[in-house]
Amino acid sequence: MNRRAWLAVGVFIVVLLGALSVYLYFKATPYQVQIEHGPSPEAQANPYLAAEHFLRKQGLTVSHANSLDILPTLEPRQHSLLLLGDRSNMSPRQVDQVLNWTRAGGRLVFVAEALWDEKTDQSNDLLLDRVQLHQFLSKDLKDSPPDLRDDPYPKLTKLYLENEEAPAYFSFDTAFHLDDPKNLAQAWANSGKATHMMQLSHGLGSITVVTDADLWKTPAINQYDNAWLLWYLTADTDVTLLFNTEHDSLLTLLWRYFPQALVALIALIALGFWHVGVRSGPLLEPAPRARRHLQEHLRASADFMLRRSGQHSLLHALQQDILRRVRHRHPGFEQLGVAEQWLVLARLTGHPTRAISQAMSPRPKQRLSSAEFSRQVAHLQTLRNAL
Repeated sequence: MNRRAWLAVGVFIVVLLGALSVYLYFKATPYQVQIEHGPSPEAQANPYLAAEHFLRKQGLTVSHANSLDILPTLEPRQHSLLLLGDRSNMSPRQVDQVLNWTRAGGRLVFVAEALWDEKTDQSNDLLLDRVQLHQFLSKDLKDSPPDLRDDPYPKLTKLYLENEEAPAYFSFDTAFHLDDPKNLAQAWANSGKATHMMQLSHGLGSITVVTDADLWKTPAINQYDNAWLLWYLTADTDVTLLFNTEHDSLLTLLWRYFPQALVALIALIALGFWHVGVRSGPLLEPAPRARRHLQEHLRASADFMLRRSGQHSLLHALQQDILRRVRHRHPGFEQLGVAEQWLVLARLTGHPTRAISQAMSPRPKQRLSSAEFSRQVAHLQTLRNAL
């Protein structure tokens, strides 16, 4: 293909791409898509994050803590403490600290955690027992409050305020009910069947008890007057939220983030114990150095040569050693005939010619018995020692 043809092809391709681009430009319709990535890690870690942002927008200073260790640093006056987390491990000493802080002028808001047990005359919530309020299941109540039986919104909790024609509505969990057997409460909020919030004075401060705090979590805080109630309880104060008093142990964190490594470590430890604890027989003590004599080494070497070379090789080696010694003592020995060599050996060793002939004659290839082999070796050693 010549240059013009290539140029024509190139122009055609450019025109085709241009036409396609114009077509797509007029046919393509731009649009926007909102991709929901879910809550941020900060929101997942803090269920009351939206509540904190709301209070800050109202001009309040908000902080949160993970334990009651911060209590000595909090000034009681003009300060609200919200205990919204689990308090099952709360000690009597900590209960005294919280109530003393409230008596000095603090505002305390906490969630009732346990049901009242009439048999033991207590609950498992030390703080709730100290303020002398009881919590029951709403389904166990016999009668509804007379003024709330005809409530059009029985599942919503209502708070009536002075100089207000309509109540404020909240979405408390209606499964629980607060009871005030000693009439200590000065304000309360009810649903169609039960009471879900009570307020009472405590020294210079105040205590608010609620049946649950889920109405202040995301996204329930955006419903009804839930956010307003949180502001109403903490207005004109600094706020500290304490909602995560339980910390994961090191083992729990390892299992959550490094399960494979933890399993491998456990397996390694188990194998180590198995290796140390299981053995096939009694332990053998090392042989003392005193028993390793030269005689044992020589015997072991002879056994090795017997297994490797056989009987005839050892007997032949002894015979060659005897002949080597005879040649040294009788020059020209190798030039003599066999009968004359036997006579020379008989004269030098003092043994009869017949015995020398039996000892020095080539042996058949068949294997000798242990007794015969030992007798033959002893005879040859006697001849060698006599030279």
